[in-house]
Amino acid sequence: MIITDKNEAVKQILNQQIVAIFQNSSEYGPRGLGNRSLLFDPRNKNGKDIVNKIKRREWFRPFAGSVLLEHAKNWFDMGTIEESPFMSYAIPVKEEKKLLIPCITHVDGTCRIQTVTKEQNKNFYELIEEFYKRTEVPMLFNTSFNLAGEPLVETKEDALDTLKRSDINYIYFPDLHSQSSQQC
Repeated sequence: MIITDKNEAVKQILNQQIVAIFQNSSEYGPRGLGNRSLLFDPRNKNGKDIVNKIKRREWFRPFAGSVLLEHAKNWFDMGTIEESPFMSYAIPVKEEKKLLIPCITHVDGTCRIQTVTKEQNKNFYELIEEFYKRTEVPMLFNTSFNLAGEPLVETKEDALDTLKRSDINYIYFPDLHSQSSQQC
């Protein structure tokens, strides 16, 4: 199902559905940073297994969290790191927060995080912000939009084909909502 409204995308994430996001141009490198990502509720203790099954990847591979930058230091022991916009660091999750985000907390108590600002990625930021308003958790589980052994999706056709060949039921196209709003 195609979603163009962030509220509907968050509703499906809260319903424990994986929601793919496809917007703008694709990212460089091996990670989905909010333009080509699969998103899930980081509070689900079985989330890692659910997403691994759908992505068809090994059980031991960790996942990342995309967190609103202004909340990162409340959830992670950032030390001298001010931001991590490219998921470059595995950062310790604060002890009192570990049970709140079990599926993105690695066995060593860290999480590879991506900090997100409105300036970096407006649509992704606003999606996480809406999730935060509803849950008081300022982040989403984030992994690359692809299946095991495949490159990240590049085109809308790739995205829709990946949905057809997997158990991913929802794809969020925020740019379609923006375009239809501008035409009104």
